[in-house]
Amino acid sequence: MTDTTSQPVHRFSLPRFFAVLFRPRSAFAEMASESRLTWSTPMLVLSVTALLVVLAAGYLKTRAAMMGEITLPPDWQWWTPEMQERYMRAQQATQGPVFAYVIPLVGAWTRLWVGWLVLSGLLHLGSTLSGGRGTMQGSLNVVAWANVPFALRDILRLVFMLVTGRAIANPGLSGFTSASGFVSHLLTRTDIFLVWSMILLVVGLAAADGLTKGKSFAIVLIVLILFLLTSAGLDALGSGLSGSVIQRPFF
Repeated sequence: MTDTTSQPVHRFSLPRFFAVLFRPRSAFAEMASESRLTWSTPMLVLSVTALLVVLAAGYLKTRAAMMGEITLPPDWQWWTPEMQERYMRAQQATQGPVFAYVIPLVGAWTRLWVGWLVLSGLLHLGSTLSGGRGTMQGSLNVVAWANVPFALRDILRLVFMLVTGRAIANPGLSGFTSASGFVSHLLTRTDIFLVWSMILLVVGLAAADGLTKGKSFAIVLIVLILFLLTSAGLDALGSGLSGSVIQRPFF
């Protein structure tokens, strides 16, 4: 008889993080062979990094507001004195911890967890329609681990804010355009880490569902485009509503 020695599986494995980032093919192949839920580790790490970014940004924005550094709307000069006065009063009313920390943190965690579930479901649906043999559990694992580059992005943003002493005003590619609304929110989500995550999704979906690289790439591309457009639209709508509330908080 041959004795089989099973290796204990650790819930938090730092080598797996590096493997996903730099050796994704072997990392996702190993995860597919394990047939177990592994999404909790990357999702918890992403939740922690999002928390740290929100805390740092909230502190820096609060400090800037206390020093009188308030960002004015682009069409400020065309506003009437009454509108400008209401805006300044609204800014003072939204400098508390709820607006600086609680609401941004709830928004960040909601986008993270709901986005993970929605993206996993869409990828699983696309894979099934394309002949994939994977499960929803596999899609949850793949999407969670493919989001690891965003944790690295959060860490870099945190370091930037701590070094410069100011919050990031235009994340992603939004700083390269003066456009606002939908386009600005779409560019905010677009950066090299998104491309990195997309590559991991292609590799992971192919490994987990037994798809060819071509099919996996097509599914990921279509789903990501739909997901980004929808997310940017919802963000633009939310910003418009919150902006009108901030400009006229009690009217």
